[in-house]
Amino acid sequence: MDSSGMILLPIAWIDLCMRLSSTIGFNERGRKMAVGQKLRLLAVAAGACLFVSIQHGAWAQSAATPPAIPAVSPSAAPQTNGAPTAAPNPAARGNGAVTGGVTRKFGSAPDDPGPLAKGLSPKLKPKVISAAMHKVADWQLAQSQQYFAAFDRSKQLDGEIWTWGALYSGLMAMSESLGDPKYANVMRETGKAYNWELSKTEGDANQQSMAQTFLELYMMDKKPEELAPTQKRYDAILAGPRVEVGSTRRIEWWWCDALFMGPPSWARLYAATGDKKYITYLDEEWAKTSKELWDPESHLYFRDTTFITAKEKNGQKVFWSRGEGWVMAGLVRTLQYLPKDDPSRTMYETQLKEMAAAVAKIQGPDGLWRSGMLDPASYDQPEISGSSLMTYAIAWGIDNGLLDRKVYKPVVTKAWAGILQHIYADGRLGDIQQTGSGPAQIKPGYSWNYGVGGYLLAGSEIYKMAGGKPAKN
Repeated sequence: MDSSGMILLPIAWIDLCMRLSSTIGFNERGRKMAVGQKLRLLAVAAGACLFVSIQHGAWAQSAATPPAIPAVSPSAAPQTNGAPTAAPNPAARGNGAVTGGVTRKFGSAPDDPGPLAKGLSPKLKPKVISAAMHKVADWQLAQSQQYFAAFDRSKQLDGEIWTWGALYSGLMAMSESLGDPKYANVMRETGKAYNWELSKTEGDANQQSMAQTFLELYMMDKKPEELAPTQKRYDAILAGPRVEVGSTRRIEWWWCDALFMGPPSWARLYAATGDKKYITYLDEEWAKTSKELWDPESHLYFRDTTFITAKEKNGQKVFWSRGEGWVMAGLVRTLQYLPKDDPSRTMYETQLKEMAAAVAKIQGPDGLWRSGMLDPASYDQPEISGSSLMTYAIAWGIDNGLLDRKVYKPVVTKAWAGILQHIYADGRLGDIQQTGSGPAQIKPGYSWNYGVGGYLLAGSEIYKMAGGKPAKN
């Protein structure tokens, strides 16, 4: 999700606040303070810690909980006294996330990204699709591979957070579709560097994003060490308490991004072990998220419950392109490994069909979608990560007989041609929205690893749709 549960920066400040609190009972000479002095210093310490927490939250993408959600049932709409939530201010959202993303090495945002690429053909021919994928993937490797196995709290580095997990899923899909072992081999070395353990800085579904790659490698290699840490972690989740809709606590997958990060890994764990308890958990938790966030009128997902009454500037509902992309991609990546006889399979297939129809109707003239999907005029640039993820899902639906090829191939063709217009001469993929929890303005040079992951997923499926076969090695 766009919610990495970033805890690296606050650790130092929490430590500082604890030290302040533990020493407030004494003055500089070690003598006990008067009650008034204690209260004044406690207020100062609390204020300082609160200020730092707020500043951190402004740039560290979204925290593990969305802003201003009331302490009521997570299934309830935000407290708005019956009035719509204020329209988002995309111009004011996300500058801190840009700085944070650059600092944490999962992307870059130059004001001048250089010239656009020339010679990239939009034709749906396997050879040219492969060339476009390699151009971006190899640029991304050159920029990022040194950080894949990086873990350094002092520098806020963790190569296993969800942003990397999304990229790794794209690299794995590319390796499989093209029959090019190079990218899977890089992922295998990354897994070894972490001893196949999941992220130490994330919890919830974000942590599970990385498990998708580990489990795919296990199914290729059949090495127990590639499976054991993930299975142990997931079994601990199954043994723990569950939250039901209507509780005062949030459900497990309370934000729509989680449907990409978590469920596909549970489906892969089932495929790796044959144990349907993992599918049972998946189906039950997805049903809770669908009950809270699915809008039966628009056939789209709200990002979280704080968006249920929100409106765009034009008065339309707020549906975030990357959020819809996360869900659609999560649907197909779950369906890939879901048992054919699973009782929830029809629900997943129906939602994919309905979402595909909904987004196809609002596809832009350039083949792409804006960050705020129902108010494109309020957003200057198309958004490539969401556009790529939705294109991937639609292409998969075509390839697997769920979507009518005659109806949806033109949607994919138009979208792929539009995406290629945002690749630069050096291989940079631009116009990817920074991390966040809703629609925002972006700049052409913004390039983040998770968006590249979505692009590679799309290219991998379009390659198959075009009749491409894995190369023989």
